[in-house]
Amino acid sequence: MAPLGRLIKSLWENPAQKWLLDLLIVANVAGAIYGFYWYLPQFLETSPRVWVLVADSPISAALFALAMLALARGWAKQWQPGLLFLASASVIKYGIWAVVIISEYWLSGYSVQPLHLGLWLSHVGMAVEGWIFLRHLRLGRLAVITVGAWMLLNDTADYLFELHPYLYTPDQWLLAAVSASVLSLALIASGWARQERIQN
Repeated sequence: MAPLGRLIKSLWENPAQKWLLDLLIVANVAGAIYGFYWYLPQFLETSPRVWVLVADSPISAALFALAMLALARGWAKQWQPGLLFLASASVIKYGIWAVVIISEYWLSGYSVQPLHLGLWLSHVGMAVEGWIFLRHLRLGRLAVITVGAWMLLNDTADYLFELHPYLYTPDQWLLAAVSASVLSLALIASGWARQERIQN
């Protein structure tokens, strides 16, 4: 097997390697900082009391960096599966969600700008990193219920109270709402299946 193939196989089978965890911490902290800057106009128009429900992608990246730090340093081992599920599910959900929204924008006839391409690629990376870790998790029931409730609360706030990230065009609202809801339900089902396997 070629060196690149061996590396990919090694990371797929055991992603909790220190050098990778450190790299993901740095990448996600940088992504979170840029993401919060990106959301600045929306923050200025929104009450600070609900900011945690507004900045979906940067909060997801920050959570993932925290989960990688906990894993790398061996912190709070009893909380690691729940934290990893929250972080992995979040970056998968908002990574795929952003890819769907940006792709639909391009397919509607708008030009591919370098900034949008960079956002598209970074959100693909979010989804991939989350899946690499999610597939190794074995979860307790409380973690699945808690994370599922948080994701559904976020969807409710986003699309009932209009706290969702700014969209490229108003007619993307239905796609955004349906995509977010379907992704939440799929990730809850994935977590439940992993919880069920350790119960039976």
